[in-house]
Amino acid sequence: MKYYITTPIYYVNAKPHIGHAYTTIAADVLARFYREKIGKENVFFLTGTDEHGLNIQKKAGDAKKFPQTFVDEISQEFKNYWEKLDIKYDNFIRTTDEKHKAAVQKALQALYGKGAIYKGEYEGCYCVACEQFKNEKDLVEGRCPDHDTVVETIKEESYLLRMSGDVQKNLIEKIKKNEFKIAPEKYKKEVLSFLESQELHDVSISRKNVSWGVTLPFDPEHTTYVWADAFLNYLTGLGWEGDSNKLPFQWPADVQLIGKDILRVHATIWPIMLMHLGIPLPKMLYVHGHILSRGRKMSKTLGNAISIDEMLEKFGVDGTRYLLMSAGTFGEDVDMTMERMVEKYNADLANGLGNLVSRIIKLSAGLDIEIMKSEYDPIQWNKGFFEGLRLDVAINRIWYHFIGKNNKYIEDNKPWELAKINEDKFKEVMQKLISDLYLISDLLVPFMPDTSEKIKKALEEKRAEILFPRIR
Repeated sequence: MKYYITTPIYYVNAKPHIGHAYTTIAADVLARFYREKIGKENVFFLTGTDEHGLNIQKKAGDAKKFPQTFVDEISQEFKNYWEKLDIKYDNFIRTTDEKHKAAVQKALQALYGKGAIYKGEYEGCYCVACEQFKNEKDLVEGRCPDHDTVVETIKEESYLLRMSGDVQKNLIEKIKKNEFKIAPEKYKKEVLSFLESQELHDVSISRKNVSWGVTLPFDPEHTTYVWADAFLNYLTGLGWEGDSNKLPFQWPADVQLIGKDILRVHATIWPIMLMHLGIPLPKMLYVHGHILSRGRKMSKTLGNAISIDEMLEKFGVDGTRYLLMSAGTFGEDVDMTMERMVEKYNADLANGLGNLVSRIIKLSAGLDIEIMKSEYDPIQWNKGFFEGLRLDVAINRIWYHFIGKNNKYIEDNKPWELAKINEDKFKEVMQKLISDLYLISDLLVPFMPDTSEKIKKALEEKRAEILFPRIR
């Protein structure tokens, strides 16, 4: 058995933000769970950075830096943040890696040889910030709805990827049969509605006026359009060298986590490239929503942005991981404000988990009690929710069933009084509390690995530090 999970590779036009952290922590949680379930040698977690294209070329120019210097710096920022957030990936792929570029050229040559790529002319509305051509009906007063920038009308010689005909029909069938699963269900319906309502246009996969990119092997005047280069990272990140007949054993991906803003390209261009190459499609695209604040997308302009640094400084690493993963239904938009997060941190972590650990360790001082194996298996107990990517349910169940109920159990049984009047009953109560706390530490491994270790250490040493200081 194997488990291969990917995040999108993040565009290096700016340093990481809370949305990047949300996706990457979710992938890390899943990877950690499956390492416990099937063994770390059977799990592969890939993340990385997308570093080519006109937007990067322009950003580097604005910063008066060579493009390679510019992308090196931003890519390192991502690595630094993932280290701060205790993200344990198996590989961090960069599209400027020489092996990646060589494999991309080999795959594009194969597509060209099959006639899936042909030379033509492309005319359309192009958003530099998205690195994407836009349909006119998607624009808002001539502007890109995602970046609020005026799009450029471009007409130029280009190489195009064939998107319609049998390949489109086959894609529709694979999505309908869940051979290429798109979840949650509403996103599957959205993609099918789009695919069944129109014939797909062939998409441009090259630009002539962009020097910062992978050169087409069959026409050195052209560089690869960013999506065609970027998508193949999901294979090259496993060591793939571009040969469709020699696929890494981890392929196909079991889960590809993406934000809803990149759903359409991941549900059309990416699988169609694979189908043309004769490579099996990923098993699942799992789509999550945006992080909002007071009902609006976070932005510096609106003054509602919450930075990763701000969260780490206030809540610590595991506090940040907990607040993001429990913020709302995974797959939907989630709404966060600093005020609500402080309130939740104090209630769930300082007063909830932190208080429970402190009370149990203090009450058990001097007791020689063997930790009994719980009736619950920590892997099986939440297995269904991890498999269904209901990460919010998986973490909230731990709080409801064990943290909240054990705090109430202490209040109901008053072990500090039992210690004076009924030693056997006191030991029985403490036996349950200590065993449940050990189970809690096991259940927290995917979400809050450092906290899990601290709880185990506290149980062994019968001495607890304050895990989550209350924020005033």
